[in-house]
Amino acid sequence: MVTEITAEALDTERFIKEKAAEIKETVGDGWAINALSGGVDSSTVTLLGHRALGDRLKTVFIENGLMRAGEAEQVVGFFRDLGVPVEVVDAREAFFAALKGVTDPEAKREAITQTFYRDVFGRLVRESGAKHLLQGTILTDIDETVAGIKRQHNVFEQLGIDPQKAFGYSIIEPLIQLRKAGVRKVGQALGLPGELFNRIPFPGPALAARIIGEVTPERIETVRRATAIVEQHLYGCGAFQYMAILHEDRVTGMRDGKRDFGRQIEVRCWDSVDARTATPTRLPFDTLEKLAQEIVAAVPGVVSVSYNIAAKPPSTIEAV
Repeated sequence: MVTEITAEALDTERFIKEKAAEIKETVGDGWAINALSGGVDSSTVTLLGHRALGDRLKTVFIENGLMRAGEAEQVVGFFRDLGVPVEVVDAREAFFAALKGVTDPEAKREAITQTFYRDVFGRLVRESGAKHLLQGTILTDIDETVAGIKRQHNVFEQLGIDPQKAFGYSIIEPLIQLRKAGVRKVGQALGLPGELFNRIPFPGPALAARIIGEVTPERIETVRRATAIVEQHLYGCGAFQYMAILHEDRVTGMRDGKRDFGRQIEVRCWDSVDARTATPTRLPFDTLEKLAQEIVAAVPGVVSVSYNIAAKPPSTIEAV
């Protein structure tokens, strides 16, 4: 049972001091390794780990082929400015091979989990000599996994999985008592720039979680381009999260005044506090219209754009 520390009750300086001491004690005189994705959680745990271990924490960015446009260069640049060296590891071939032919959402998450922890990190841990993996699991990850909402890629103990036996190393999770708002406060206190600690939530399986059906390089590129447009248009709208989803089915649309048969992008934008529940953001119609027009014009193969107005979780309305 994990005891929650709410954002309101969080004393960031005390939290940082205590968690840094725990990391030091756990690692001892050895090494630890962590993966930086550029999200709020991984960025915060990276700085916390370097506060505790200095150069005895090896930080890597796994280029899995599933990230947003320019993500590796941007994230590595941010941390270079913070004095934290980051090694980029190209693992695109391994991830796309693992995802080939997989269409079920949970099966995709499992394929990514196994590739990440067993194959990619298994090799990196062996090469580095590290005995510990530092990662930014938060309380919402556990809640969603245990409740069966969706299997988060970074949750093991609650599912009865021993990472030491399964992968050959132990996992340290210093942020596990916090939710997103608390993690943002810790990240800010550690010195993360606002561009990082205020980033919208991004899933561990990256853009693979935003494709309905099989994940291929071509389909990733489609949702990547749509994501860039969505994030550009909705940045600063005040929503908790916004995203583009690529549907599997093909639909009829119009392009250059002619009938066209192509892909559909679904846009989601939510207001939330902790991601457990959310309501659709009431965006102006002009914003949605411009968003749809640019996606259809700029993303090859896309002929239709929809906006999701369902709540999370879906509300139940009785028929009368």
